[in-house]
Amino acid sequence: MEAQALLALPIVLALEPVAGEASARMTLSRDEATELAELVAADLHALVPQVGAARLALAGALFDQVELLRPGFPVWATLDELARRVPRGQLDNVVAFGSHDGHMPAQPLEPSPIFADGPMRLLPLSLLAPAALAEELSELLEVHLVGRGEAGTLTADWLMRTLGIRLEHVRYLSRNDLLALTCVQYEHVNLASLWTLLEAALLTPQHAESTMSARGLSLRYADGKVLAQSPAQWLAAQTGDVAQRAHDFAGIVFELRQYAALLDAHQLPLLLQPAAQAKTEAGAGYLLETLAAIEPGYESPALFAHEAPGLGVVALTVAQRGDGGMARALAHGYPWQPQALGPLLALLADRYGIAPELHALGRVVLDERGRLGAPATALH
Repeated sequence: MEAQALLALPIVLALEPVAGEASARMTLSRDEATELAELVAADLHALVPQVGAARLALAGALFDQVELLRPGFPVWATLDELARRVPRGQLDNVVAFGSHDGHMPAQPLEPSPIFADGPMRLLPLSLLAPAALAEELSELLEVHLVGRGEAGTLTADWLMRTLGIRLEHVRYLSRNDLLALTCVQYEHVNLASLWTLLEAALLTPQHAESTMSARGLSLRYADGKVLAQSPAQWLAAQTGDVAQRAHDFAGIVFELRQYAALLDAHQLPLLLQPAAQAKTEAGAGYLLETLAAIEPGYESPALFAHEAPGLGVVALTVAQRGDGGMARALAHGYPWQPQALGPLLALLADRYGIAPELHALGRVVLDERGRLGAPATALH
């Protein structure tokens, strides 16, 4: 009954280390988490006295924002679930979870070392408030945390001693504050469309959302995943100078790689948009579209690597040559992680029954109609 009567209000303790300093630790022990929770409770009570009527839950783990801002907010969901299991009244209504024998009590509360070097470390908190108080408390937190949410001196000093680093800032943020901060950060690096997709996945996952990247790539969120226009489809719709189109294609792939890496960090799947007579699929670090079946009357398929300065291989094309040496594209693959190139090459070689020999083109090659293609004459 109690679990149903309490509503969770997610907040976070944000730590900004001095430039060049990073804590070697990603989690706190049980005892350390309990000590910190008491300090946090005092800070929050001083900011918003009504906090005293809620249960404070703290996870003694330091995350990057990409780990906290994932569909379903799994870190907070896990913290809330664990906190609801603790009988009310224990530890003065403050509940803390830390590591034991090197492990947190649940997998979602384990930070990944992949993101440990970020400029801001975030410690998740949750206030479980009675339903009658939750709306008022939420509004008070939104007002007071953003305006004067600096952590107390005792809390900041404890964190610096325990983590062994100097901190520029330590402050409390609501989850809405964190969402707004992330929005600004992505907009600042020309990824506003990425935020549009992520915001939909986080806050209105049941609704579809369409947008366009800064370079003009069509993007859509629906049913828990993001669908991106194929770079080859985008290229086919472009006009103008061939060299410029090839250059712009490389830019589109670069942008798609940015989106793919960040969406992967936020655990939001990325696929290519389905197209007529084309099959799309995604693997670990690559996207792939199959355009046509092998034509028996043509030469054996071959693998070609489109390359761009500073980006390496931007696309793989499987093509056959037929009458007059004209190349016919069978598939295009887009490795968005460097380590995915080998597996993608092996997959295509196996699928088309050919040797995994890649013809490096040294540039992006377009066919006579300006589409992504392959040379019309054999390479030696």
